[in-house]
Amino acid sequence: MPVSVRSFWKGYLRLALVAIPVRLVTAEKSETTPKFHQIDRVSGQRIHYQKTVPGRGEVRKEDVVMGYEIEPSQFVLLADEELDAVRLESRHTIELSQFVDLQDIDPLYFSRPYYLLPDGDVAEEGYTVIRDALRARRKAAIGQLTLRGKENLVAIYADGDGLVLNLLRYDSELKDIDEVFSDLHETRTQPDMLAMAEQLIDSRSQPFEPARFKNHYAEALRDLVQSKLSTGKTVQVGEGGGAGAKVIDFMEALKRSLAGERAETAATAEEPKRAEKAPAARPKRTPPSRGKGAAKAPAKSPARKRRG
Repeated sequence: MPVSVRSFWKGYLRLALVAIPVRLVTAEKSETTPKFHQIDRVSGQRIHYQKTVPGRGEVRKEDVVMGYEIEPSQFVLLADEELDAVRLESRHTIELSQFVDLQDIDPLYFSRPYYLLPDGDVAEEGYTVIRDALRARRKAAIGQLTLRGKENLVAIYADGDGLVLNLLRYDSELKDIDEVFSDLHETRTQPDMLAMAEQLIDSRSQPFEPARFKNHYAEALRDLVQSKLSTGKTVQVGEGGGAGAKVIDFMEALKRSLAGERAETAATAEEPKRAEKAPAARPKRTPPSRGKGAAKAPAKSPARKRRG
């Protein structure tokens, strides 16, 4: 029996001319995270906090602005309307702009997983085609998704019978790994110690089975709460997107997308021929280059370089 899950975002997964209605659900179980509230032991009321300023007292909501700290004790003040002006408009479309080998994504970039499901029966055909194609090629689709006014980098890949969407950290959000470990470059490993460490690793190597590992703190906390419930130790605390449109014919959309790719490739190949037939033109003055020269296509490398 399928598990009933509530989606928190609905939109479209777009690949060229193909648009598939999809919805996002969280992959994490909310009940596994303990939630505590502070309670006044005397009155039995929940504790609330007020916004106050020393010497002035409580601050009205309309007098509160956000401050961006640029250095200790120095802030740039930003009003709500200024923040709203730079907040991105929610776009209910995930554009798949690039495909990469899933193994090429460093685990450091993975931030939070979600399950991506088809939104309605009409979306299942296109959804399963994308899923099976990603699985066959062992690729992950890279795109961007706007949530709560912020643009998130995402990776989508096949897992089980569905698709997983994982939020990715931007490169600028990670510290430079070479700088962090810079003091370890000169450390030499003793060959005999290395051999013993490798032997120990080999003796304990086995398939990863996450179900074997238990969260002992969470289990102990549940047992504690259950024991208090069984003895009656509880108190009564007082308190002071829209449905997706029908997707276009999937096979026809795929054909049109491929035809567009081929036409663009043919037009690019035709350019040198036209240049050969064109009359000679006066040479144009080439402006002096700046910086380190013309940009070159980045070479693929497993090395990761990040800004601090």
